[in-house]
Amino acid sequence: MSNSTEQLSNFIRNIIDQDIADGKNGGKVITRFPPEPNGYLHIGHAKSICLNFGIARDYNGRCNLRFDDTNPEKESQEYIDAIKEDVQWLGFNWSELKYASDYFEKLYEYAIELIKADKAYVCSLDAEEIRKQRGTLTEPGIESPYRSRSVEDNLDLFTQMRNGKFKEGEHVLRAKIDMASPNINMRDPVLYRIKYASHPRTEDKWCIYPMYDYTHCISDALENVTHSLCTLEFEDHRPLYDWVLDQLDTPCHPQQIEFARLSVEYTISSKRKLNQLVSENHVDGWDDPRMPTISGMRRRGITPESIRDFCDRIGITKKDAFIEMSVLENCIREDLDPGANRIMCVINPLKIVIENYQEDQEEEFSASNHPKNPEQGKRNIPFSNTLYIEHEDFMENPPSKFFRLSPGKEIRLRNAYDIKCNEVIKNDVGEIVELRCEYDPDSAGKNKKKLKGIIHWVSAKHALTVETRLYDRLFNVPNPAAAEDFASTLNNNSLVIYNDSKIEPYAKNISLQERVQFERQGYFCLDNKHTSESKLVFNRITTLRDTWAKIEAANKN
Repeated sequence: MSNSTEQLSNFIRNIIDQDIADGKNGGKVITRFPPEPNGYLHIGHAKSICLNFGIARDYNGRCNLRFDDTNPEKESQEYIDAIKEDVQWLGFNWSELKYASDYFEKLYEYAIELIKADKAYVCSLDAEEIRKQRGTLTEPGIESPYRSRSVEDNLDLFTQMRNGKFKEGEHVLRAKIDMASPNINMRDPVLYRIKYASHPRTEDKWCIYPMYDYTHCISDALENVTHSLCTLEFEDHRPLYDWVLDQLDTPCHPQQIEFARLSVEYTISSKRKLNQLVSENHVDGWDDPRMPTISGMRRRGITPESIRDFCDRIGITKKDAFIEMSVLENCIREDLDPGANRIMCVINPLKIVIENYQEDQEEEFSASNHPKNPEQGKRNIPFSNTLYIEHEDFMENPPSKFFRLSPGKEIRLRNAYDIKCNEVIKNDVGEIVELRCEYDPDSAGKNKKKLKGIIHWVSAKHALTVETRLYDRLFNVPNPAAAEDFASTLNNNSLVIYNDSKIEPYAKNISLQERVQFERQGYFCLDNKHTSESKLVFNRITTLRDTWAKIEAANKN
């Protein structure tokens, strides 16, 4: 067991520690991560991945990746491949790669055992009738008229179901438990249904498919899982998990333990709703950098280290809660800050001409790639009489505490000279298009005047033109899932694209895997989907500070 176990102590680790102390499971710890391949993994899955694989790692155990592929209509190889990539990108490797479909034959044999023990029966009610007869939280259910079928009839009907003799919905296999149970999940749940759909792995071999609650516990047992870790919505399903295993002679009886799912403000985790965002073109696919999917976060430039740190910080609890987005963003900033080279990029450029600097004159200023890490080296920044600064760094009629450029005011260009604005040039519709300035030639490389205003810039003669994509929160409300129409809460400014941003020539050296800090703007990386040899496209990973804190405070006031 690693030293990090004590630091990450939680109620699940306490249970495992006690099991080991008691000699349970022979001291072994075996977990599994069992996603359904019907969509891309999201930030909520990251918590489960870190928990299951992290526990196996820290206790020198094993963790399988097992695909719960029992619903062929919604599953595909695309999702299987994406999930495998996400798990590995997060920094984990599975002990064994498994599929629920690996056990289809064994699951069928176990179903036959249940029928022979008069613990399961073929029910001919349709889905709506079964739902109506299930009862409510205050009223018991009604037993199916087919509950008293003989074992022989049930075996015959179930065999015919497998052989494709019936239509979808004509029959199901149900467990025979207790229609008066206070737990609705125990009221003769469906174990198998007929479904004529080609499966990604078994193709058309099967036309009956087991339900999740039946499949999951048996799959765990067949893999000798010791601790079956799942989110709180499965707590009411635990009695069924145990009931199925109690009726069958399986290799072991894993212990199901539930923990709180991860919900982050301003996001949704429903695969159905995420799929709606994609299908209705609200986003640029499952890997859109605004999506809470792991592939989207990867494309945005978020690091696996920051996601793992985030999952560690929020911890494992028994109570569902929303986590503030700022917690994740702070993890990202803390991970990126030590290693991200600094670079100057003007996202929304405004041209300035330094009139007392010779037009054919050029020079270079040396700048550190990182102010705190000299070992990351230096770079040369070219300077000329024509520069670009940010539009927002100039105001013609500024308020009293505006410390950037305005008419007659002097500010400092980072790593270069002090300049003063003498003239504002506008176009025919009154828009500011150019500033005429003068520079102080004695101010090179030093801020003798202690000017408060220090802004970034790039030389127009040397700058590269790039596209910058400023991503923000996808929704305007903390809990969009609670809205009647969640799509109506989309943030229309969640993506702002600038096609004419100007960046210093050092950008040619940036690789697809590298994250950099645009000074005063935030952390950025190249978009691996849209960047090409002829066009550099940068995604903003996160801002330098939590800008939403001020917005939320203003909304509360």
